Amino acid sequence: MDERLQQQLTPSQWQAVCHREGPLLVLAGPGSGKTRVITHRIAALIDSGVKPYNICAITFTNKAAEEMRQRAVLLGASGGAHISTFHSLCVQILRRYADAGGIQRNFSIYDDADQTRCVKQAIGDCNLDTTAFPAGRMLEAISTLKNKLIDPETFKEQAVDYFSKTLAKVYAHYQKLLTERNGLDFDDLLMKVALLLENDSTVCGELADRFRYLLIDEYQDTNHAQYRLAKAIASYHRNICATGDPDQSIYRWRGADIRNILAFEKDWPEAVTIRLEENFRSTAGILRAADRLIACNRNRKQKSLIPTRTHEGEFSVQCYGDEAAEADGVGRKVRELIASGVSGRDIAVFYRINSLSRALEEAFIRHKTPYQVVRGVEFYNRKEIRDVLAYLKVLVNPADEIALLRIINTPARGIGKVTIEKAQDYAARCGILLFDALRNAAGIDGLGDSVKAKLLDFVRMMEGFAGQVEGKVAPLVEKVFGDSGMERLYKAAGAEGETAVENIEELISTAAVYDKQTENPSLVDYLQQIALFSDADAYDASGERVALMTMHAAKGLEFENVFIIALEHGILPHERANGSHEDLEEERRLFFVGMTRAKTNLYVSYAQYRTFRGQFLRTIPSQFLYELGPGLMHEPLDHDGRPQPRPAEPRRRVAPVVEAASRPAPYTPGQLVKHKTFGLGRVKKFVDMGANSVVTISFNSGQTKSLLLQYADLTKM
Repeated sequence: MDERLQQQLTPSQWQAVCHREGPLLVLAGPGSGKTRVITHRIAALIDSGVKPYNICAITFTNKAAEEMRQRAVLLGASGGAHISTFHSLCVQILRRYADAGGIQRNFSIYDDADQTRCVKQAIGDCNLDTTAFPAGRMLEAISTLKNKLIDPETFKEQAVDYFSKTLAKVYAHYQKLLTERNGLDFDDLLMKVALLLENDSTVCGELADRFRYLLIDEYQDTNHAQYRLAKAIASYHRNICATGDPDQSIYRWRGADIRNILAFEKDWPEAVTIRLEENFRSTAGILRAADRLIACNRNRKQKSLIPTRTHEGEFSVQCYGDEAAEADGVGRKVRELIASGVSGRDIAVFYRINSLSRALEEAFIRHKTPYQVVRGVEFYNRKEIRDVLAYLKVLVNPADEIALLRIINTPARGIGKVTIEKAQDYAARCGILLFDALRNAAGIDGLGDSVKAKLLDFVRMMEGFAGQVEGKVAPLVEKVFGDSGMERLYKAAGAEGETAVENIEELISTAAVYDKQTENPSLVDYLQQIALFSDADAYDASGERVALMTMHAAKGLEFENVFIIALEHGILPHERANGSHEDLEEERRLFFVGMTRAKTNLYVSYAQYRTFRGQFLRTIPSQFLYELGPGLMHEPLDHDGRPQPRPAEPRRRVAPVVEAASRPAPYTPGQLVKHKTFGLGRVKKFVDMGANSVVTISFNSGQTKSLLLQYADLTKM
């Protein structure tokens, strides 16, 4: 690489970029230019004669992979290099080596909802009670086993107690259902590839020959299956570059194992280790506090955060009386920042759990501040979106019975439960797919001619859609929406159907963007991208809206101004960390990640009282606050931002008494209203407080909001 590029890098970055052969561990602190090092390293390898085809760079989110690809393009180093997430890589491997993996190439990827339905059926088929064996608990246990690469047969041999033996039955039946439906869950993608590489030397050799240089970003977040997969490929050439930071390992709850990065030098004894400690993101005050905090952890590799910015920002810890005062205080400060010329896209509010966003949303509505809640997976979980996607899934994989059962009578076309059960019985007796049984509707006993005709009409409609599977996706989505009857159904529903139509139109728009950005668009690839979509991928930086998100979703992002709320025992650290040193350290790492997203100003807060499960309770300040350094704690503030004395006892919020002669309430329980942001809903309660009157509404989206009437801008329907 030329001298100009060398001048753009620090000595440690340059050393990592120029490393050629053998294992390399890059310990990259937050804001240390990690992505720059990876992309420049790709360019350096190509400049040294390595073919792009032989380079594989893996990261953890689609957004990070896309950013890496774009930066590589700017360096002229993109053509042929594979840059993707672990799951995307595994999908490609499984589609290419489907026969060796014992699967069909057109497999469906089952999302959380599909997995839940499937495991519920498995529990029922095993004659078990879902109360004693909840689907969520069983799925979590199965996921843990798959991350450890333990298949049903192996686990059955290991099971000794009643629960384990029961889990073994459910696991085996769940996997049988997935196989019958040609479906894989997220864990299968990793498990099947890892085992394929370890058990098939031919496949492993071919992939190792293809990917002679393996670069893995966020190595601290790898689970056991990903660890084994990477080790299998790299063991041939030993050119593995792991980039990460033990201090930012925050996904233990989903299988990530911090030991993978801590033991890297043991796994690869000849490894070169390089520390990236210069921080180009945050101001010195933020970094000093973050350093003090994370130093309290034992499971880490020692390094420091060295500030390179000379600008001094603001870092404060503020106490509020309760969660409403906290949300209002954040709202007021955000409004002040925007009034001073700060863009909304440069501001973010982080919290530990999603439920904490409610009070913030209400405050932002009162202050008339545009915001976005970064929880993008929820878009794809909406009923109308799942219905359209189910049509598309069946077109790709007719064996996907869960998707087929979802759409066979959606919208209603006179195909009832009894008809479906008879078709399922017929399919089971004949040993054929349910979709093939529908094709043979004439042979299903006990069905009238009119019902058989309806089944055949459905099949003909689906076969008509199948003729457009190749090529651009957006026209097909639009055709499915129109010809299936869904568009007609929702448009006839009036105001209640407007939101559904708008959501599906947004889905068509995303498909059009995919078509435009993809060289060879295909329905299989589009569905794969949606299946692997994460909350972090949903953040939209193009507008002027303030971002509200969990600290887990904030990983990989950065903002000039960051607010972190609810630093209270039981929230951060989370209550599940009680008694577990490993969990407590992970909670501390999560706070560390949140803090180091801030570039200039960081505002941390907690409340003395918070409503928890309907009770107004006194809180305990998080121990992490005391680990940040001395002199940061202040007296609590009220709703007007003024110091308030600490009350000796919890104060209950009591609605003022309304005189009997008062005017009639403008809103009554059960009344249908519409809100610009939240859509349609029904009034649950109205509290007359004059200018501060509050209306509580249960929206059709499932959310319940308490809004200040003067700012709610409601329309009576």
